[in-house]
Amino acid sequence: MSLGYKRNIYLLPFDHRHSYVSGMCGFTPPLDVAQRDAVAASKRVIYDGFREAVRIGVPKDCAGILVDEEFGAGILRDATASGYMTALSTETSGSEEFDFEYGEDFAAHIEAFTPTFAKVLVRYNPEGDAALNRRQTERLVRLSHYCRRVGQRFMFELLVPATRDQMARVEGAAAAYDLQLRPALMLETVRVLQDAGVEPDVWKIEGLDRRDDCERLVATARRDGRSNVGCIVLGRGADEQKVVTWLETAASVVGFIGFAVGRTTFWNPVADYLAHRVTRQEAVSRIAARYGEWAAIFEQRQP
Repeated sequence: MSLGYKRNIYLLPFDHRHSYVSGMCGFTPPLDVAQRDAVAASKRVIYDGFREAVRIGVPKDCAGILVDEEFGAGILRDATASGYMTALSTETSGSEEFDFEYGEDFAAHIEAFTPTFAKVLVRYNPEGDAALNRRQTERLVRLSHYCRRVGQRFMFELLVPATRDQMARVEGAAAAYDLQLRPALMLETVRVLQDAGVEPDVWKIEGLDRRDDCERLVATARRDGRSNVGCIVLGRGADEQKVVTWLETAASVVGFIGFAVGRTTFWNPVADYLAHRVTRQEAVSRIAARYGEWAAIFEQRQP
């Protein structure tokens, strides 16, 4: 059974790799040393925004970062030394099928950083490719069992991409899929993975528009004695108003203990900085302000 987590989690995720390298920095892998250093330096801007937000009011005991080892190893070490909550991504970036970024060495890479959470991102649709789901589940069970064995907390980011048949059922409307089909598919996925032996301490969940869907998600995550398991809502790169709606809805439900909003927080400030439209400090301050805004909204709506 999972260790669980009860404290609020205000997570700033910037573990994006494939999309960040190409979309933000305009680089095409494989990167040379100068390009790798440039990517890492741009992620330092995000981290400095996080630190400024904590300095001006985001509660430190709830504040955390999610970053990758490839471009954020130094950030992870600094955050740990500074007493911040950390989450380390373990999955191969940009892949439709979950696999370990460092293959059979995944445990050694987690142990090298001792993060608060080992985090995994998984695309899983219970009505999708059965063989794909089976392969992913086998790897996830290995990771979950490892975390339980060594006392490492485990964060599971669940994405449920629509199948072609599901999109046809909602006439190709993504918003209709999110509202009408995705909530039930998420519940089924959580149940299936739990029954297989995958036991996260925190589920990182795509935003839900209806409060009762949030309540059902928490009930499923906490079923059969899993009362310490928490849920956090992710931003999915949505616009500010959509993120606010998801935050307010989730925060009103006991069991949702925080959020992880990345691209909506940092993308435009970092892009403007790299394009020399703003100074580094202006980018840092904009990131800090937006991250602080999410924390304030969540706290205001918690029961």
